[in-house]
Amino acid sequence: MTLEILTPDKKVFEGEVNSITLPGTVGSFEILNHHAPIISTLQDGKLVVRGTGKEEVFLIHGGVVEASNNKVVVLAEGITHR
Repeated sequence: MTLEILTPDKKVFEGEVNSITLPGTVGSFEILNHHAPIISTLQDGKLVVRGTGKEEVFLIHGGVVEASNNKVVVLAEGITHR
């Protein structure tokens, strides 16, 4: 699936991934390939991106996520790459 991570200033990440773990406002959740469509608010926390044998961790500061048709877009208020 395709993931885009955006902040008000820039595009932080764009690429193909296997899964994403997100800090939802009611708890952490994971999005996998062929996930049902979803829109959710996000709280401050770790966003973990897993690709083929690779894992990247971002610390986000609130935002929203939308997933539909194997495309995930994360709009974060702020972000730090770890």
